[in-house]
Amino acid sequence: MEALENSIKLYYNTEVEKLQMPEYGRNVLKMVEQLKEIPDKAKRTEQAQAVVKVMESLNPQVHQQENFAQKLWDHLFIIAGYDLDVDSPFPKPEPEVVNSRPDPIPLNTKPIRARHYGRNIESILDLIAKEPEGEVKTAMIRSLAIYMRQQYLIWNKDTVADATIFQDIERLSGGRVRVPEGIELSKISADANFNRPGMNLNFGGNKGGKFNRNFRGKKGKK
Repeated sequence: MEALENSIKLYYNTEVEKLQMPEYGRNVLKMVEQLKEIPDKAKRTEQAQAVVKVMESLNPQVHQQENFAQKLWDHLFIIAGYDLDVDSPFPKPEPEVVNSRPDPIPLNTKPIRARHYGRNIESILDLIAKEPEGEVKTAMIRSLAIYMRQQYLIWNKDTVADATIFQDIERLSGGRVRVPEGIELSKISADANFNRPGMNLNFGGNKGGKFNRNFRGKKGKK
């Protein structure tokens, strides 16, 4: 009985070497380790090609990548710890390149002056400010004001005056965008609903309850 217990050993992932490419499994790692023990380079290369075929069958989604054949050979060298002397049809990957981290994406740390409008509003105002005066610019200001009114109603009250939106446009643009006199916004339909994202939910047929909060515009000019 003792001899049987000694011949049976359970291996846990926490007790064995961490896989560099888990998608191929530990059996492929064993195949690669056996490749290194083949003394003849030609035979070693031949068996490496067979292992790549196995890897391809285990990871078929690799076909969705560009130059997938080279990707498979790169993965073979990564599994081997870059210590595999075979004649590869592709250049051997360099560990410094594979393990290098991508350049960090610079974040826009400039604070948003009006969160209920979002950061993109300020970018749009920058574009409008560069537009020459005329009908096109007036139409752009009017369309932006309508959108800003909708965003305002989503996050704030159920009514807002046009003058408030116009003042926000001039304030957020730093005075570079002036709302022309006499500009009018379209009326808000009595059936218009302005729901916060994620609030238009219906649990068990609950209508108008605490899980479905509507912000309804009123008739007439705001």
